[in-house]
Amino acid sequence: MKNKSWLPALLGGILVLGGGAAFLIDWINDQTQVEVLTIATASRDGEYDRFAQALAKVVALHQPRLRLQLRQTSGSRENMSLLESRQVGLAIAQSDTPTTPSVQAVAALFPEAFHLIVQPNSGIQTIPDLKGKRVALMPKDSGSYIFFWKLIKHYGLNQNDVQGISLPPAAAQAQFRQGQVDGLFRSIAPANQGMQALIQATQARLVSVDQLAALQLTYPYLQSLRIPKGLYSGNPAIPPQDLTVASVRALLLTHQDVDPELIYLLTRTLYEYRNELSALNSRAATISPTISADRLGLPLNPGAEAYYTKNEPTFLERYAESIALLITVAGITISCLWQLRMYLARKQKNRADAYNLKVLDLVDQVSTSFSLADLAACRRQLMEIFKRVIQDLDQDKLTPESFQAFAAAWQVTMHTIRDREAFLLQQGDRPLTAEAGNRTDD
Repeated sequence: MKNKSWLPALLGGILVLGGGAAFLIDWINDQTQVEVLTIATASRDGEYDRFAQALAKVVALHQPRLRLQLRQTSGSRENMSLLESRQVGLAIAQSDTPTTPSVQAVAALFPEAFHLIVQPNSGIQTIPDLKGKRVALMPKDSGSYIFFWKLIKHYGLNQNDVQGISLPPAAAQAQFRQGQVDGLFRSIAPANQGMQALIQATQARLVSVDQLAALQLTYPYLQSLRIPKGLYSGNPAIPPQDLTVASVRALLLTHQDVDPELIYLLTRTLYEYRNELSALNSRAATISPTISADRLGLPLNPGAEAYYTKNEPTFLERYAESIALLITVAGITISCLWQLRMYLARKQKNRADAYNLKVLDLVDQVSTSFSLADLAACRRQLMEIFKRVIQDLDQDKLTPESFQAFAAAWQVTMHTIRDREAFLLQQGDRPLTAEAGNRTDD
């Protein structure tokens, strides 16, 4: 029975190679898989929605593993509800929106100023003057709607004193433009084009928040923001002098179940490609370059925190598993290539040996040839063999060493043919018997 001790080694090699290949395929799939995160914005083409559109485009350009999908909503409160219920992975909301412990911060985005604009002939000069007036408000789930009632409460007013009308942004602006309401209250980034067009068309006045410091004691998330003279109109100047208003930050939020690595990629995109993002949406230029949990009252997502603290893993740490995999695959590949090389070498040697045996057979034929015609036939066979050897050498079917060995045998055979031809020519090319052909001269 033939020795089959090589079978276990062969099977083991096949199993190792198969396992390595499967692991490599899984790793490649992980690296090429696209993760989709849905981000809750607000009304279509509002500030949040336009910013999210720009962010989605930049992410698509620079993070092939991540894609953002937008979901329009009624505002910050609905966004937070969707985030807490895991219906979305990201949300944009005002910093004053109530949260739960599962919500985590990713980035502080642009500031949003509370704009209270009133009709020029409404007689409203201060917030207490809103009593008995009709005010257009944003949808009930929006941050500005919620804060409006907190604001007037500070001035001693309540929902019975002011007729607040909750409307979508476009409808609220239309009602104000048509004079159907006395005022409009909205949280929006300063110099918003829609707000600017509305103010210029109606010559609306902006009302200042003159007790902001007192409000900040109750609502510490409020920030002071100055609207400079003439921001919305240069002639006549609107506002006519610098105006102090309350503001909050729009925040990019996530929940604790989202993969921190994806949030790391998103945070990195926000800051490292901010110029591209700003070109698509000017609000990106005001993104805060630093963020802390103390400032926001929210825990940072670990992925975002890793970026902010520059706690980025080293190349070896991040790709340790990948490097180990590559080393394993490389080892298996080298072993396979070595075995293939040995196989090809054996095959080349066997081919060279076959040619050498043919040459030796020709030597025997030449030694027993008794006519020049037979020798000519041997010469033709020898040249045909030489031609095939050259072709095999060009196709790497023979090694240069094997060719050198063959060339030596070929030359010996060619000399043998020439010597035999010379002998027969001396004999006059007459037919000889084997005995005569082998007889030596006396």
